[in-house]
Amino acid sequence: MKIGIVGFAGSGKTTLFNALTGQSAPTGYGGGKVNLGTIKVPDRRVDRLAQIDQPKKITYAEMVFADVPGGRGSNNLDPQTLGRIREMDALVQVVRGFHDGSTGPSPDEEIRSFEEELIISDMQVVEKRVERLAKDRTDPRQLALLERCLERLSEGLPLRGLQMSSDETHSLSGFAFVTQKPMMIVLNQPEHEASAQISQELSSLAVEKGLEVMSLSGAIEVEIGALDPEDQTEFLQDLGLEEPASVRFIETAFRLLDLITFLTHGADECRAWPIRRGTVALDAAGTIHSDLSRGFIRAEVIAFDDFDRLGSEAACRDEGKMRIEGKDYVVKDGEIFHVRFNV
Repeated sequence: MKIGIVGFAGSGKTTLFNALTGQSAPTGYGGGKVNLGTIKVPDRRVDRLAQIDQPKKITYAEMVFADVPGGRGSNNLDPQTLGRIREMDALVQVVRGFHDGSTGPSPDEEIRSFEEELIISDMQVVEKRVERLAKDRTDPRQLALLERCLERLSEGLPLRGLQMSSDETHSLSGFAFVTQKPMMIVLNQPEHEASAQISQELSSLAVEKGLEVMSLSGAIEVEIGALDPEDQTEFLQDLGLEEPASVRFIETAFRLLDLITFLTHGADECRAWPIRRGTVALDAAGTIHSDLSRGFIRAEVIAFDDFDRLGSEAACRDEGKMRIEGKDYVVKDGEIFHVRFNV
């Protein structure tokens, strides 16, 4: 699963990428290179399990972030950039909240302009396919669906808001429409406004477009990441922050992919396993190992809050907080999972 950090040139995408990954990718237009970095998803539940079990190994869920160049123009997404955006599973648009030396910030305009370019890109793809299907009539169902898509795009609206069945969504997956991808907005603030609130205008625009929005200072997050853990607390307090904004950002980006985690624990390892929301127990077991899915008998499930309060599986069992679930059980976020199997 890959999340693209996107936006127009000069918005601070690479600075944010460096803050998240600890890399030192060159900022500015770096020849069009896509920077990739794998990031561990902070999870207090895993930390708590490790505190109880003292395991040999702790494993967090991971995500891949891609720093996608914005093109040479301030408001111009070239075909190469759009092609790279299509490869992403979800998007984070970084918008400029700082003065760049010549012009002041205009985040609302950036968001609208960026969306317009994405909509035009999808329209071009849809129009070509509709024209072909209208001639040969080989797939009337897809033709009707694409005509609905074209109508929405022609109204200046992204495809992510178009109501579709799961079958219809699947039938469009090969097109990799950029406006169909989950998306959030990050306002990149100047250092002296790292803890400033998002304006009402920007909040209203995000609500109008159905997008989540958050603010941070990429430059500050880079500084925080370079500090020793014991020095970070004091630095954050001086800024009026409780924790690095990057922690909240990573957690939000994880949800953007519609992922949840279930947990396993023991003396060897405490681990978070990412799965799609709606995954059933049989498939979750297969995430751990194919043998668990093949020989699945039952899953023993404990809500994390119950385990946290009672402190052990034995206590949870005695209190009636351990449940036995079958293969069709839909796994919930944060549940502790133990699979009984036989192969």
